[in-house]
Amino acid sequence: MTPPKTVLVVSVSILRDGKVLMIKENKPSVRDKWNFPSGRIEPGEDIPEAARREVKEETGYEVRLTAATGIYNFVSSMGDQDILFHFTGEIAGGSLQLEENIIVDSRWVSLPELLDWDPKEIREAGVIAQITNNLIAGIEYPMAVFHPQLPTCMRNVTSSFSEIR
Repeated sequence: MTPPKTVLVVSVSILRDGKVLMIKENKPSVRDKWNFPSGRIEPGEDIPEAARREVKEETGYEVRLTAATGIYNFVSSMGDQDILFHFTGEIAGGSLQLEENIIVDSRWVSLPELLDWDPKEIREAGVIAQITNNLIAGIEYPMAVFHPQLPTCMRNVTSSFSEIR
């Protein structure tokens, strides 16, 4: 058994006409579980860019991130400590294209309807409910809270702060 680790994850609620896009996963560890488009942040990857990449990989859509609903800290069903950065977004391009080895279905649902789904059918149901309740309540944070990732040359600055400006 692998020891638990800390995993950085992004997810996106794609909103359209008062509904949110849910996807049904086909990965072995979470087969037939509904979720927002989501996935791990790759080493060195910018957080918002990771969110856009995951949406594109799982749905075929290009999205414009509009806000963040929060950062969610939980122990996943795999036993790992997950730190999830959740965003809202709108479709900016592309078309729905599901990779069957990853995603087997998708559905547009209203937020109140999502709260009525069977929790056994939802991946990390408690976290999805928390995010959904925040969406219904209009709790969101501006994208400006996510500062651009520092270039590699700036990560280990040994000079004065005045040189960073």
